[in-house]
Amino acid sequence: MTTLAAPAHQQQATSLPPVPWRRMVWVAWRQHRLLLAGVAVTFGAVALYLFAMGLQIHDAYATVAACRPATSSACRQVGDNFFGTYQPSVSITEGILQLLPALIGAFAGAPILAREFESGTFRFAWTQGFGRTRWVIGKLAPLAIILAGASVLIGLLFSWYYQPLISAGDTNGALFPTVFDLSGVALAGWTLAAFAIGALAGTLIRRVVPAMFATLAVWSGLAILTGTYLRAHYLPPLITTSLNEPHPAWVLSQLWTFSGKPASLDKINQALAPIDARADSFQIFSPGPKTPANVDPFKYLTQHGYTLLTTYQPDSRFWTFQWIEGSWLLGLSLALLAATVWLVRRRNT
Repeated sequence: MTTLAAPAHQQQATSLPPVPWRRMVWVAWRQHRLLLAGVAVTFGAVALYLFAMGLQIHDAYATVAACRPATSSACRQVGDNFFGTYQPSVSITEGILQLLPALIGAFAGAPILAREFESGTFRFAWTQGFGRTRWVIGKLAPLAIILAGASVLIGLLFSWYYQPLISAGDTNGALFPTVFDLSGVALAGWTLAAFAIGALAGTLIRRVVPAMFATLAVWSGLAILTGTYLRAHYLPPLITTSLNEPHPAWVLSQLWTFSGKPASLDKINQALAPIDARADSFQIFSPGPKTPANVDPFKYLTQHGYTLLTTYQPDSRFWTFQWIEGSWLLGLSLALLAATVWLVRRRNT
């Protein structure tokens, strides 16, 4: 087919030079400026809240840290008052921030390509000198970089915000699932992964609302799998037989044994019968009316041949775990984004 015989739209497409990358970024900004403004407002509000509350928490903790002697009843009361004042609001903040990456994936990642495919506007873009590959990279890369950078700042700010509670005696520690993935670089990894999942879902499904629901489902499944299983095995956990739980640390499990074998709950309660105490499935002991005031059920069991095995991950591994999780999430995100680019290039319109 000669040039004169070719259709007009093919002649236009072949005659247009490739659009410079800076122009493509400018077009992406014009198209998604409301989305970027929403992201900026959201992350800015979160940062402002964490900074303001963090100052209050750090000031309050200074009183706890200055109390001497730390083991006195007065100092323990100061610590209890500190936790009673700030722990509820911190727990609510954790719960809300857990939703942040998922919402970014659903409302920023899923629609960015799905809306173009659903409305058909991608066909026009591909005739304007963009090309499929440059078009999809120009739309995804700037927003992904902005989200990753903002999430790193929020993660570091949250680590600073939460640190006084760990120093004051929070037994969960910085590795606990609801804290770890909001801290350090892990938050950036989860945010970027959610965005990449959303972009791929939008490319596969090509409809905005179903892609949003798919993003939420896939991201939630990955987060649950990581928090309940994968993260605990980044490094082999440690085991202690001490009655005093390691602090700060993420306690994975506790198990009473007798003669080297696991002790059932019934067997433990039989052993506690002489002191009129009982244990439940959560290793919580309930004294009875005849329980001597000076008898500790934990020590009583150890004196009668029982051993408590505590499996845990120490907080000293925090940054090691952060880099492990951040690395595989970054690799997963890049793989998903690369798959998105490949699908756009290969899939028939």
